[in-house]
Amino acid sequence: MIEEKEPKGKCGGCSKGKSDHRLLDGKLDVYDWLGDVPESALCPDIIEVKFKNTRKGFYSNNNKIRLKRGDIIAVEASPGHDIGIVSLTGDLVVEQMKRQKLDPKTYEAKKVYRIAKPVDIEKWHEAIALEHKTMIKARQISAELRLNMKIGDVEYQGDKTKGIFYYIADERVDFRELIKVLAEEFRIRIEMRQIGARQEAGRIGGIGPCGRELCCSTWITNFVSVTTNAARYQEISLNPQKLAGQCGKLKCCLNYEMDVYIDARRDFPATNVPLECKDGTAYHQKTDIFKRIMWYSFDKNYAVNMVQIPIDRVKEIILLNKKGTKVNELVLKKEEITRKALDYENVVGQDSLNRFDKVEEAKKPRPKRKFRRKPRKINKSSE
Repeated sequence: MIEEKEPKGKCGGCSKGKSDHRLLDGKLDVYDWLGDVPESALCPDIIEVKFKNTRKGFYSNNNKIRLKRGDIIAVEASPGHDIGIVSLTGDLVVEQMKRQKLDPKTYEAKKVYRIAKPVDIEKWHEAIALEHKTMIKARQISAELRLNMKIGDVEYQGDKTKGIFYYIADERVDFRELIKVLAEEFRIRIEMRQIGARQEAGRIGGIGPCGRELCCSTWITNFVSVTTNAARYQEISLNPQKLAGQCGKLKCCLNYEMDVYIDARRDFPATNVPLECKDGTAYHQKTDIFKRIMWYSFDKNYAVNMVQIPIDRVKEIILLNKKGTKVNELVLKKEEITRKALDYENVVGQDSLNRFDKVEEAKKPRPKRKFRRKPRKINKSSE
């Protein structure tokens, strides 16, 4: 059975006693920071309910049922009813609806029927057990019909009367024949719902290269387009293997700090303007945005013998070049950037990988013994 009560001091996504895959940790989990505050009189009777993976919905509790986070309830569906888990109650639901651009006063929410009975939960678990087999069979059927689509996930309704088939397709697909075959095969009502590669990654989940769970499966609800300009603004190498996420698209986190970089680069000079010096022409190679330093090299194609120049000095040189004046040197002596010396001394050998290995002392060579030859004895009898 699914654990209903949450351990003290933990949020709903941190409880390890839940065994059902619909309650995976971190799947669009919400921390109720108003949980210990009494509900106000103006709080609407609307609760947030989560279903499989990243699907959520807002439902009206017109029957005034006392619900808490983690309760398994039966809610209105079309047709029949669905089974979900209460993920949020109270005043914070209004803020969550505003975040998704929904007006609590005009939103027509479906009803909450009751707290799920043991019969409802048993039927719900039976439906969950059928989802993987249904997905595999549906993929086989779509391959036989030669449809250019991929069925990524299947979600049964709590009363086993309807199934939502999530699919990915690059172009428009005519799946009318597929719906007929699926309805005859599984004896349920079929709903086809198209999703993108990012939504598929959010439903499947996983660990990103940063070591944390994917953002699309933990907190992102609406996806913003990501372009390579975000990498260019942040001076990131345009390596497709490093810029792409598990969905095959550009990583969503490229947009997180882009506005900060754009604001920091507003007063930067253009990088395609070379600097004219008496020693030659210097070309831009790279930029440190937050240290406000630009690197220039006298070789246009190769970054060799680069010189660090402050931003203000670069602007000054460009103005002098426009007047037809070539500078004697790129960096003035008073503006030379020196590396900061370390203010500590490594006395314990922390950086050494073999600091715990026993080092055998080299054995000193033993001095050679000097042998003195004994004088040969002469046999007198032989004489």
